[in-house]
Amino acid sequence: MRVPFVAANWKMHKTASEAISYVTDFNRHELSATGVEIVLAPPFTAIHATSAAVAGTATGVAGQDLHWEPQGAFTGEISAHMLKEAGATHVIIGHSERRHIFGETDEDVQRKVQTAIKNGLTPIVCVGETLDERESKQTLTVLNRQLEGGLKGLDGRQVGALVVAYEPVWAIGTGRVATPAQAQEAHAHIRLRLGKLFGEEVQQQCRVIYGGSVKPSNVAELTSQRDVDGALVGGAGLEPDSFSEIVAKTAATTV
Repeated sequence: MRVPFVAANWKMHKTASEAISYVTDFNRHELSATGVEIVLAPPFTAIHATSAAVAGTATGVAGQDLHWEPQGAFTGEISAHMLKEAGATHVIIGHSERRHIFGETDEDVQRKVQTAIKNGLTPIVCVGETLDERESKQTLTVLNRQLEGGLKGLDGRQVGALVVAYEPVWAIGTGRVATPAQAQEAHAHIRLRLGKLFGEEVQQQCRVIYGGSVKPSNVAELTSQRDVDGALVGGAGLEPDSFSEIVAKTAATTV
C-alpha cells in the first residue's frame, strides 16, 4: 500500500522566523502518527530554520527548485548540495510556475531530477496541462510528453521512489479545482503511463499526488479517489491549522 504524501509549497512566503513559528504551531497537532508522509517546502532562505524546527519529528523539508550543476556562475540559483546541507530531504521540480513563468523545459526537468536523485534528494516532479491544452483535448498527450521527457534516463527503482504531482495549471491559484473524476482520470493515466515506461511494479509503487487549489473543504473528496495518493498544497498550506486539517483528512481517506 502506498503511503499518502502531503506537501505544503510555501512559494515566496515566510521568513526564517515565520517558518519557525509555523512549525511550532503545526507540531501541536501531533500528526506524526497519522500514517501520512508530510513535507514542508519553504523558500531557500528558510530551509535551514525549517529543518531545525522539524528535527525530531517525521516531517520532511523540500527545496522549491534546484540547478543541475554542482556549482558555478549561475547567479540566483541553488545546488543540490546546498539544499542537502541546509536540511532538505526533498525537492520540487518542474512546478507549473517554473515552467510557465520562467520557461523551464522538459529537458531542464530531466536534468534536475537526475541531479536530485544523484544527491539523495527525493524529487517531487510536477506535470500538468494548461486550460487551452485541456479544452483542446491535449491533456493526456501533454502528460505523456512531460513524463517521458522529465523521467528520461531513470530506472524503475528510481521512479518508484519519487513522487509525481499532477497539477492542472488552470487550477493553481485560481480557485478552480479539478473534479474528483477529472483528477482520477489524470492520475490513472499517469500511473498507467509509468507502468508502460518502467514496469507494473513501478506503476503500483510511485505515488501520484494532486495539486491545484487544494483546501480542507475539498481534499477528502480528491484523495479518496483510487489513484490520488495525497496533495501538493499551495495557499492552504500557508496556515498550520488548515494544512494540519488537510493532512488529517487525507489520512482519514486511506483508513
